[in-house]
Amino acid sequence: MRYKIVFILISIVFPVDISVDEIINKIDFNLNSKNRVITSEMIVHGRRTSRNIVSKSWIIGTDRAFTEYLSPPREQGSKMLKLDDVLLTYSPQTDRIIQISGHMLRQSIMGSDMSYNDVMEDKPLEQLYTAIFEGEEIINDRKCYVLFLESKSEGISYPKRREWVDAEYFLPIKEELYAKSGKLLKSTSMDGIKKVGERWFPTRFIFKDELKKNSRGTEWIITDIEFDQDIPDAIFSKSNLRK
Repeated sequence: MRYKIVFILISIVFPVDISVDEIINKIDFNLNSKNRVITSEMIVHGRRTSRNIVSKSWIIGTDRAFTEYLSPPREQGSKMLKLDDVLLTYSPQTDRIIQISGHMLRQSIMGSDMSYNDVMEDKPLEQLYTAIFEGEEIINDRKCYVLFLESKSEGISYPKRREWVDAEYFLPIKEELYAKSGKLLKSTSMDGIKKVGERWFPTRFIFKDELKKNSRGTEWIITDIEFDQDIPDAIFSKSNLRK
């Protein structure tokens, strides 16, 4: 009887067909690339109405990103530039370039459920977290691996997170992001998964700031994505913010 109990505990702690490191590596492969160009629409759901914001982004690795907002007219011409650990924004209404740092990184991007920290910490999970396997669950008739992640270093916006990883696509179709205390800060989900080259990639993300009362969430819909494109270095220059 004692050996039977030990066997059951082991089967709960470890997946039988794949290692945790392999799961993390597959997620990172799908969601990260050498570079990519993305056209997307962000739908910010307010209490009464929703706002649709269209943008185009050029991204190299995890250290350089340039985003230009295309519509609506109120946001058109606004830009954001990420260079390593520096984040700059530009508004044509004020003709000012502002560096976002410190507590400002926790602020919402254009009233959405996404923060500037979400942009700055867009790095592979393997670099930021250690993971353990918690079990398997079925979500929408899909087998998912449940992983619990803890940060490897201090200062990360979400020191703990839980991921429900689709066992076929190796994408976290549901995740919960926590403070160090264990308080739930944000929840996200992914769907609209399709094959792009060698990767499985979601075309819709849903973000919900759990600290906002009555939040209806923010949708981020990718209308076009191209991986491994030739992106000129000149795009990632401070002078390009005012062009």
